[in-house]
Amino acid sequence: MEWKKHDKALYLPAAQPALIEVPALPYFMLHGEGNPNADAFKEAVGVLYSLSYAIKMLPRKGPAPEGYYDYTIYPLEGIWDLSEAGRRQAALDKDELVYTIMIRQPEFVTPELADGIIRQVKANKPHPLLEKAVFGIVEDGLSVQMLHTGPYDEEPASFARMEQFCAGQGLRRESKLHREIYLSDARRAKPEKLRTVLRFKVSRLH
Repeated sequence: MEWKKHDKALYLPAAQPALIEVPALPYFMLHGEGNPNADAFKEAVGVLYSLSYAIKMLPRKGPAPEGYYDYTIYPLEGIWDLSEAGRRQAALDKDELVYTIMIRQPEFVTPELADGIIRQVKANKPHPLLEKAVFGIVEDGLSVQMLHTGPYDEEPASFARMEQFCAGQGLRRESKLHREIYLSDARRAKPEKLRTVLRFKVSRLH
């Protein structure tokens, strides 16, 4: 199962804002705070991928779980916010960012299977952050999203377009929280080539 083909509406939006209904989806998640350029963030990303690949490789370790199907690992995602101190500052201070990074899992992954995988990875590849890893269901619901191409620091211009779209469609942005889905590997892609899905929750004014 290739998410680029089966879930185009969620992961391959157009470069202009659009309204979408996002269903409840299963994720491995890690909560954190601070600058995403710091080593701690990179460590957290690595832990999420170790869990995700452990799920994908299950048939090589023994009997596949019920409902298993072959699939491509989903992209890294993040929900971003600011600390109370960060909200009081006029300019963005990345050290004050608060985030939940996550990787979606296939529908056959149950809480019991996820808990077993976390224990397995703890035994095989111990890491302190595994103690904080959680599995859960997240539902964005009614949202506005678009594809942003370019450096992460230029995202405010895309968010401004999304908010203008909301104003014209009778929609209200519910909070300053937003989701980012990383379609590019920032370690390899040039900043101007980075492709990121931007999304935030909305409600109808009428």
